[in-house]
Amino acid sequence: MATQAAERHISIDAVRGFAVLGILLMNIVGMGLPAFAYLDPTYAGGSTGADLWTWAINNVLTDGKMRALFTMLFGASAVLIAERAEGGHPGPLQTHYRRMLWLFVFGMLHAYFLWWGDILVTYALAGLVIFPFRKLNVKAQLAIGIAILAALLVANLVLADQLKALYLAAIAPGATPDALKAWQEASQLVAPSQAMKDLEIAGFRGSFMDALQVRAQAAKLLQMYLMPTDEIPEAIGQMFVGMALFRTGFFTLKWSTRAYLATMAVGYLLAAPATAWLAWRIQQSHFDPLTLNRLEAWQQVSRPLIAMAHASAVLLIVRSGAAKGVVNRLAAAGRMAFSNYLMTSIITTLVFCGFGLGLYGKLSRFQELAVVGGVWIFILAWSKPWLARFHYGPFEWAWRSLVRWSPQPFVRGRRGPEPATA
Repeated sequence: MATQAAERHISIDAVRGFAVLGILLMNIVGMGLPAFAYLDPTYAGGSTGADLWTWAINNVLTDGKMRALFTMLFGASAVLIAERAEGGHPGPLQTHYRRMLWLFVFGMLHAYFLWWGDILVTYALAGLVIFPFRKLNVKAQLAIGIAILAALLVANLVLADQLKALYLAAIAPGATPDALKAWQEASQLVAPSQAMKDLEIAGFRGSFMDALQVRAQAAKLLQMYLMPTDEIPEAIGQMFVGMALFRTGFFTLKWSTRAYLATMAVGYLLAAPATAWLAWRIQQSHFDPLTLNRLEAWQQVSRPLIAMAHASAVLLIVRSGAAKGVVNRLAAAGRMAFSNYLMTSIITTLVFCGFGLGLYGKLSRFQELAVVGGVWIFILAWSKPWLARFHYGPFEWAWRSLVRWSPQPFVRGRRGPEPATA
């Protein structure tokens, strides 16, 4: 039987592997369809039949939830890696900030050359903030995380009210040119123009340089407008929660089975139905932009709760010893989460862009699931054999070597130790 320490590592890695697979369920929409289709299926990708059900199920169970789980694990890893670096060289401070520096570099390259919806830059910047608080007591970490997420919710609801006010002013009798202009500019946040969609389709179906130009514009808009006001605050809040959960033993199987089941009950029996009700209201509004914007803000409340329910389900499977083959494959995928995240972007870039298979904008939301399945098979198939031969995933090795400014051992011996997990 595996030691308790090994089980803990397997538990963390299995949840991380589950998260990196799940993230693709939503990212695939932005990778293969015009960006706003991520929120509004009527914009692109289909909004009836199987396409509508694909949107609805993902909206309830994966949209923002898998990212929340991945982000909480990032916060947990920040604590774990700092603990391992105690007394070593470089120490915890240098190790962490070097890691964030190189993660930022990887993220910028990823965003502009592969996937404009990159999350690595957000993690690098949020990681700068959380590190000094890693030893704060658990209750304080949890309180700070919840407070940040609550403040973000309030900010987004205020923004939704402001957008509605601009709209009402623009449609009022005798609306001034300034009111019309203000709404026209603001409406791009909730209802992008057909010209924007046509530009994306033409760019991503074109040459490498055409795709690069459109991707760079999208990445720039995301990093300048959405990242500072939404993505980074949410990531910081979720990382605080992740640090607290790690220190309570949530990710390392220290909670009781009853506690994990209770977490699942909250996520699946309370948060998921509430999210489904919000999704139903969005659909009933025929995806009205203002309604969509406001109700999507409210869905932020359920993200960490459903994410924790997903994690609890995986953790209970790990604890039970069931499905060991699947768990081991997930754990291997989790140990190589950085490489698998980047490899996903490499694969989908070649599938969708014009210099590859050129399928951008040609698959419906439901049809894109075939691509997701193919990538999942690749990740689960290659990760375990790779780690049997090498100590780290290729990008983990590069990251670790850059942090230590020295090439790290890569090819393992026939009986080498298991790769370190974090």
